[in-house]
Amino acid sequence: MTRLDVALDFLQQALLVALQLSVPILLVMMIVGIAVSLIQAMTHLQDQTLTFVPKILAVAMALLLLMPLLLGWATEFTREMIQASAVALGGG
Repeated sequence: MTRLDVALDFLQQALLVALQLSVPILLVMMIVGIAVSLIQAMTHLQDQTLTFVPKILAVAMALLLLMPLLLGWATEFTREMIQASAVALGGG
C-alpha cells in the first residue's frame, strides 16, 4: 500500500466518523422540526422563533445525553488513526 492509499483510507474513515457523529443530532433536529411544523400548521401560528427555540433546546438535550457515546466514537477513531499512522509510517 502506498502512502497515498493510506492517506485516502484515513480520509474515508474520517468522513465516515464525521457522518456517524452528526447523524444522531441531525435526526433530532429533523424530528423536532417536523413536529413543530405540524403544530404550526394545525394552529396557524407562523412565528419563526417557534421553530428555532425547540430545535435548539432539543439539540442541547440530545448532545447532553449522547455525549458519552459520541466521545467514545471519536476517541476510538483517534486511537485507531494514531496506531494506523504509526504502522503506515514504519514506526510501529
